[in-house]
Amino acid sequence: MLKRTLVANRGEIACRILRACKEAGIEGVAINAANDAGTMFTELADISIQLEGEGLSETYLNQQQILKIAIENRCDSIHPGFGFLSERADFAQAVMDAGLIWVGPSPEAITKMGDKMTARITMRAAGVPVIPGEEVEGGLEEVLAVAPSVGYPLLLKATSGGGGKGMRAVHDASNLESEAKAAMREALNAFGDDRIYVERLLTGSRHIEIQVLADKYGRTIHLGERECSVQRRHQKVFEESPSVALDAELREAMGQAACAAAAAVNYEGAGTVEFLVTPKGEFFFLEMNTRIQVEHPVTEMVTGVDLVREQLRIAGGEPMSCGDLSMRGHAIEVRLYAEDPSNNFLPAIGKLKRFIAPTGPGVRLDTGVREGDDVTPDYDPMLAKLIVWAPSRGEALQRMGRALDDFVILGCTTNIRFLRELCYHPDVVDGWTTTDMIDRLWPEGWTPDMESMITDAGLLIASACESNNHGNTISVGATSQVAPSPFQTINRRLP
Repeated sequence: MLKRTLVANRGEIACRILRACKEAGIEGVAINAANDAGTMFTELADISIQLEGEGLSETYLNQQQILKIAIENRCDSIHPGFGFLSERADFAQAVMDAGLIWVGPSPEAITKMGDKMTARITMRAAGVPVIPGEEVEGGLEEVLAVAPSVGYPLLLKATSGGGGKGMRAVHDASNLESEAKAAMREALNAFGDDRIYVERLLTGSRHIEIQVLADKYGRTIHLGERECSVQRRHQKVFEESPSVALDAELREAMGQAACAAAAAVNYEGAGTVEFLVTPKGEFFFLEMNTRIQVEHPVTEMVTGVDLVREQLRIAGGEPMSCGDLSMRGHAIEVRLYAEDPSNNFLPAIGKLKRFIAPTGPGVRLDTGVREGDDVTPDYDPMLAKLIVWAPSRGEALQRMGRALDDFVILGCTTNIRFLRELCYHPDVVDGWTTTDMIDRLWPEGWTPDMESMITDAGLLIASACESNNHGNTISVGATSQVAPSPFQTINRRLP
């Protein structure tokens, strides 16, 4: 049993882990940069320690400082969450060398799956189908040499990458060299490794991932799939489970392939094996994420399994608690970003003057922010994850639309209205979601309709009036008119 766990992360995922620790009777230790002082996750922790330094490299990526804090505060384990140090094999090894428990897979598994070329080779040897392509080691010249044999369109991908960084689609030979150089520069800046490899770009495919769990006693299981096809700039926006594209036979085949992938690297803990599924029903290994995923709540809602609690249980040497599993109902997650969909989804900043979350049956919100917080450019622009569950997919879409209608965020531009329209788009309603959907439908970004803009403007004015202790009266020239309270239910017409 773990007794005191340091959470080497921040924001929403730190809140999630700290709550799981509390429920498991484990003391939670938070670390925070100076600009995170007093934020929600620091208040959820039993102990909160401020990191020295500025910037990510001196704070949340500073392995030596984090280990020092863990040891000085008598922690027995470290949970890395996702992002930051979660897939750094050297950090996992350093944690173990310090006599602490790493809540995650072994450094060897992280290394094999973190290096995308090594992962492809390992999966091919394990009998897991991989996307046609070429692993290259000779830099730019070799990339240019092997591209014709792979064929166009193709995808250049960073060997050490993730999150869409160091990734470029190339549709013909004319811009291959410039895109390869750009991908290598981005990969070097993001991961300190400029190696890229080449694989065929499977257009019109679905992005479907399988959640796996494995314990120290030789048991490896899968918990069904999550469809994550709706993306922008290779970042997921809308996730759901189960997928309308999978029948029982295909689901089991992909589940067994995911378990084989985990077994090939002696995996322990929670992990996700990602696949691309073609319109013909063929599936190909994409990558394995050796950590908890942002979209893990979708699986939790349809299986009833607390994945973070299972991570803690497995790391503490216990067998996983899952028995026979079944998927019940339908769950959908959307990611609320501080970004401007009308400006090509670029990040936005501001103070959260109003943050009123939706409630009701089957509605869950995972967030690390609250009203009054500042949204800065220092970190990822994701504000929250809104998750709903309902007995059927149609009901889940309706519930999500209603929940987004009830969600009020003022003071910062967000993608709430875009997500709402997405829920009612015919392609989503009919289940025809593909990885190129957003780029295809909104290549220049998305602009809200006039009604949404008027509603938001009215709410912002009402909020400003209330903040200035002016009640709910707005003065417009010589005329006074009553404004709606931002706390009232906002009536919006559904399509």
